[in-house]
Amino acid sequence: MIVVAKIGTSSVTEDSGTVSRSAVAKLCREVAGLRACGHQVVIVTSGAIGAGLPALDLAGERRPRDAVTLQAVAAVGQSRLMQVYDEALASHGLVAGQVLVAPLDFRERSQYLHARNTLARLLDLGVVPVVNENDTIADDEIRFGDNDRIAALVAHLLGAELLVLLTDTEGLLTADPRLDSDASLISEIVEVDHVLEAVAGAPGSVSGSGGMASKLAAAKIAAWSGVRTVIAAAHRPDVLLDAVGSVAGTGTVVLPHDRKLSSRKLWIAFAVGARGTIVVDQGARAALVGGKASLLSAGVDSIEGRFDENDAVEVAGPEGDVFAKGIVRVDSETATQMAGRRSPELPDGVPPYLIHRDDLVVLP
Repeated sequence: MIVVAKIGTSSVTEDSGTVSRSAVAKLCREVAGLRACGHQVVIVTSGAIGAGLPALDLAGERRPRDAVTLQAVAAVGQSRLMQVYDEALASHGLVAGQVLVAPLDFRERSQYLHARNTLARLLDLGVVPVVNENDTIADDEIRFGDNDRIAALVAHLLGAELLVLLTDTEGLLTADPRLDSDASLISEIVEVDHVLEAVAGAPGSVSGSGGMASKLAAAKIAAWSGVRTVIAAAHRPDVLLDAVGSVAGTGTVVLPHDRKLSSRKLWIAFAVGARGTIVVDQGARAALVGGKASLLSAGVDSIEGRFDENDAVEVAGPEGDVFAKGIVRVDSETATQMAGRRSPELPDGVPPYLIHRDDLVVLP
């Protein structure tokens, strides 16, 4: 079994911002236990910025908020973070391999495949890949997110059977325990819906940037990859072993879907950012949802945003609700000229469709 284990900033650092050697040691001890059972493990870790703050005397209330300074702090903290992992894994006879990823690695198809090959080869060599976002250059990741989405994409890349998202709480609760003493654990989720996303709320700590909402979004990606997800407490004894063994009460389990998206369509749906929106009429929407049609120019009402050929775009219905996403075959200027026109009315050399059905996915 391939297991992807992600641990967040608040779970891997002390209150001061320094790396918690005891937390890393616990995680690596459990990774070694899984390896001894014949499993392959990838660690996805946060903490580079947190590890760099104390070295620059910027911890606590002095923590900077601008992206450029955070990038500089991450450059200082990354080596410190990896040193702790190197030592912790080496104490169990394991070798760590650092893998830094940026949004580009998941937006460009060639980079996406290269990342998969590299990670797979590291596992073949018996290495424990330690993956982190490349905070030094990936300003989008600093601004918007945590490593949860990256962990889900890594799980998909490798065809993992299990994604474990380690956090400060025992899993997804029915309410915020800081506000409701009766909050209880949601032990199993069949489908991530708007109600659950509302329960998840916003980021849960000052040092972290993810929160439960980010973990649910990652679990949704994993579910459509056919990967089981467990959201659990990092401090729970033997949490990784219990997650692999499906021990009751380990955390919140998000079940995989029976119908999986193909590798390419999952990449389109979740890994690549949309550059614009194509608004279609009700007839085009019905045809696309049916799953066997390309998006023809005749069904297009309007074009929003600027995009180039081969960019990803969202597809919205007449009311503005986004229901699909795809790789567009023309740029936004050409798409605007094509909107509402039937194939015989299009200039020579212009394709009859804006998005081919092989490049379009109806969003789950």
